[in-house]
Amino acid sequence: MSSSISIPRRLPLLLVEDNVLLPGSSMRIPVRNLRNMNMVKSHLLSRSTLSSTIIGVIPREPADDSHTEELSSLHSIGTAAVVVQVTGTNWPKPSYTLLVTGLCRFKLEQLLQETPYPLATVTQLDKLTEEADEELSTNQELGSLAENFREQASKLVDMLDVSIPVVSKLKRMLENVPSQHLPDICAALVKASYTEKIQVLDAVDLNDRFKKALPLLMRQIEGLKLLQKAKKDKALEIKISRKEGGRPNNMRRIFRGKMKTDIDDDDNEDNDELMDIEMKIKQAEMPDHAYKAAMKELKRLKKMPQHMPEQAMLRNYLELMVELPWSKSTTDNLDLSQARKDMDADHFGLEKLKKRVLEYLAVRQLRKSLKGPILCFVGPPGVGKTSVGKSIAHTLGREFHRISLGGVCDQSDIRGHRRTYIGSMPGRIIQGLKLVGTNNPVFLLDEVDKLGKSLHGDPAAALLEVLDPEQNNSFTDHYLNVPFDLSQVMFIATANNMNTIPPALLDRMEIIQVPGYTQEEKVHIAVKHLIPKQLKEHGLTLEQLQIPDDSIKTIISRYTREAGVRTLERRLAGVSRAVAVKVAENSFITKREKLHNQLTDKKEMKNTDLPESSSQDATALAHPPDMPIVIDETAIEDILGQPMYESEVGQRLIHPGVAVGLAWTPMGGEIMFVEASCMKGEGSLTLTGQLGDVMKESANLAINWVKTHAAQLQLQSQDLSKMDVHIHFPAGAVEKDGPSAGVTITTVLVSMFIGQCVRSDTAMTGEITLRGIVLPVGGIKEKVLAAHRAGLRRIILPKRNEKDLQEIPNNVKSELTFILAEDVEDVLRAAFENILPSLEPAVSSKL
Repeated sequence: MSSSISIPRRLPLLLVEDNVLLPGSSMRIPVRNLRNMNMVKSHLLSRSTLSSTIIGVIPREPADDSHTEELSSLHSIGTAAVVVQVTGTNWPKPSYTLLVTGLCRFKLEQLLQETPYPLATVTQLDKLTEEADEELSTNQELGSLAENFREQASKLVDMLDVSIPVVSKLKRMLENVPSQHLPDICAALVKASYTEKIQVLDAVDLNDRFKKALPLLMRQIEGLKLLQKAKKDKALEIKISRKEGGRPNNMRRIFRGKMKTDIDDDDNEDNDELMDIEMKIKQAEMPDHAYKAAMKELKRLKKMPQHMPEQAMLRNYLELMVELPWSKSTTDNLDLSQARKDMDADHFGLEKLKKRVLEYLAVRQLRKSLKGPILCFVGPPGVGKTSVGKSIAHTLGREFHRISLGGVCDQSDIRGHRRTYIGSMPGRIIQGLKLVGTNNPVFLLDEVDKLGKSLHGDPAAALLEVLDPEQNNSFTDHYLNVPFDLSQVMFIATANNMNTIPPALLDRMEIIQVPGYTQEEKVHIAVKHLIPKQLKEHGLTLEQLQIPDDSIKTIISRYTREAGVRTLERRLAGVSRAVAVKVAENSFITKREKLHNQLTDKKEMKNTDLPESSSQDATALAHPPDMPIVIDETAIEDILGQPMYESEVGQRLIHPGVAVGLAWTPMGGEIMFVEASCMKGEGSLTLTGQLGDVMKESANLAINWVKTHAAQLQLQSQDLSKMDVHIHFPAGAVEKDGPSAGVTITTVLVSMFIGQCVRSDTAMTGEITLRGIVLPVGGIKEKVLAAHRAGLRRIILPKRNEKDLQEIPNNVKSELTFILAEDVEDVLRAAFENILPSLEPAVSSKL
């Protein structure tokens, strides 16, 4: 046994926290701190065998920080142990566990080193086998203690289930182990605290060791007796219950009363919660199908034991059921005149949107029940689509909830997860209804065109049921698994581009185009909304900062180029920050002047009594700027720098072979220059500028039309079949595609071949056929506004787009001349100022 082994004089130490290794017992020790890790790597893993590896195991106080480097809390007595096994891994980081068996006690004499691991000189404390046997035979008191201890240990083992292999092995071991090792082994087996085990470890004297370990053994025996008695009582109650056929009698009442006294307050609270949930279910005014489903789940919950994991899931489900607004709704504000005033105060322009909302209110006023419309606002960023949704909710007096769909690629975000999964939850629609607390809110589905698709399903397909007025009256969430009526919800979707929305989803929504703002509208928005907002955010007032309308127009035309007003708001914020610096400096200078005046007013501060530094400060004070600070063009350049955008039209159209086209993008309308050049060759066509397939086809149509009409254009002197043509769309980093560049490319080719410049104030849009007919295109309002922003005053449009001019504001139409063309000849005659006499005059209109 361990006492017959002589340990080395010097031992490496393994620091164990909140645990004690006693001689004769085994323990698995995880290696966590740095010193223990160094000892394992340097002392244990470097050896070829562990059979003779003896280390010292030292307990540390449990209150100490496990990461501290101090060794002052080491216990003075430890256990010499043999390392039986080292398990662990080096990846992803070193992690080891030691299996050690205690041999004997030792006393820590002197710590020889602390790093990389502790090494100390020790003195063995436990006596050899012969000495211990002699002490037991000569000392009558110690002998009786050992005999009593062995009897109690045998009694403890007999109370265990001997059929278990571990218990039978333990019984055989205790019968053969020497008496002097019994206290350590039994103290390690029974349930004991850290302090109690330390007391057994510190008991070097064998007599004291028996006295310290015996109470622990007796306590364990008493605990087993109580456990066995409780099992017998339970078995007796079950036996009586079965004998009496389940009918209560006096004995059962006795047992039941005894068991009720042992129930914790948690059980009473649990019963109260179940009663509370049942009451809420009855008060929730659910439909019949939902009420039946909730009561069915409540019955399951009542019968379910508390330790079941499904109980928490059922509680969450029932709480969701009672919190959903099955029959709670808000009353709509049906005052049309007030609604019109509110929307005009919140937003300038957007007449089509306001008209649609007023139509909804009017129909709702005439017919009390109306299915919620599915509106989709499509337009460039920054034009106020999201804020219009909030304004509509405010106008109607409904709750508002925004659901951002950008980047969503899991259908469970819409329909929810099934309750069979861990961590399941309802979809965003049901969660939103729970949050707002009413069944007729305004839901804003933001960025519906940016939905993704992945292995987890297609969320756009999951929205088909939500956004269908004929189906969403029985929308079923996977988590809820009960139909919910969404027909009273007003859904508003926003998108920048309709092309990325699936056709089936697009068919379920009413599309309302939200175009960009004109310059006058931007000025009005800046004066009424943006400037007051920036003044408030920067702590300024109108008495400190004023921005005239001319300065706002300068910022709009020379520092922004967008359909919305976000960049304009950022530029106004930059102006406000610069003015805030001036106002803060002025305030500081005013305080210094006031302090200087107070010092000079005092009699004792006359002449040379004034400190030199104060007089220097007084002379160095700058004049504060006059208030208010008015922002003019010079101040704008000082604050925002040189203008970012200048008109390029006059510079680009001074050579033949260049024309201005109009394009629609998700960010709004844009002007687009088209250039062409030719040289002698084999009649090839080169296209550059990141063009799509549609624009490449338009270019082929245009050059074929020019070749077909060469005689009419008086180009007989040029052999077009042997001319290499290069058509270029500048800004090559931007991909371009769409059916609206046909007339522009044709005009550019004719300009290049006849050597005449296109009018510098003219832009054009439209597609052509092989016969030269001009086809209508879309995005007319955005394109016209883009041309107006660029300073162009003549626009060539297809004749069939004349109806779209009604959407253009009157102030913009009054500054523009529109040429309505039915074929390419009309376009060329307008673009070259009637320099082609063979072509008949075009239709011109001043709208």
